[in-house]
Amino acid sequence: MDAWAHLHDCWFEVDRVPQLLERVEHDDDQEAWKELGWRLVLENDLVSPAGFAALKPLVRLAPRSAEARALAGEILERAAGHHGCDDLLAECAGAIAEFREVLLRHLQSRPADFLMSLRAPLAAEEEYHWAAALGDFEDDFYDVTCPHCGVGVRIAIGNYGRYSAIQDWNLGDVERRDLRPVVSEELTGTGRWMFETAAQAGQKALAEGIAHLFGRAECPACASVFNVADEYTSANRPVMR
Repeated sequence: MDAWAHLHDCWFEVDRVPQLLERVEHDDDQEAWKELGWRLVLENDLVSPAGFAALKPLVRLAPRSAEARALAGEILERAAGHHGCDDLLAECAGAIAEFREVLLRHLQSRPADFLMSLRAPLAAEEEYHWAAALGDFEDDFYDVTCPHCGVGVRIAIGNYGRYSAIQDWNLGDVERRDLRPVVSEELTGTGRWMFETAAQAGQKALAEGIAHLFGRAECPACASVFNVADEYTSANRPVMR
């Protein structure tokens, strides 16, 4: 308990989190898991100091607990924020690397929590912008800026369409242009890993969405063509301290 004496949770308490961790370690207590989530991660994407301190025990539970995987993933997705806990985060480097390996093994089983398990390794690799933004492509939007004329362009990838558009507050998405998905052979780096992992697991909708996200879009204003992922990364990848 002494190690937690100065590590407050989101409710600015210091003794409750270790008690809850002990409960979930010995019993799959759903109420305890729910309270842990409230205490470790705030709704406005901030994580408490106790959240980083909890990473190691959560990673120990991750191979057998979906709740531990989800909560550890949420904490990591917020690691790029202004949390003031850089020292605590650095101490978790070993646990983060272990967590990534746990998740990669878990993904091979085509789990029900596939999307969460795909996002968390991205956060472990400090690809925070993709970890936070990657959705199920049923109703996903990405706001970027045309690199040629500077106009704001909305990228939509969902069941209703896959297009670039200008957002009009009264008319909605106007001047729509179909996105041009990337050919899988042209993918490299993170995009290739995301696509291949989804495709190999039979996650067809997810793989198709990633192909569009890493494809090209036409600017409705100037008709120039640009890479969606490059512009989104440029605008959203955090500057690491």
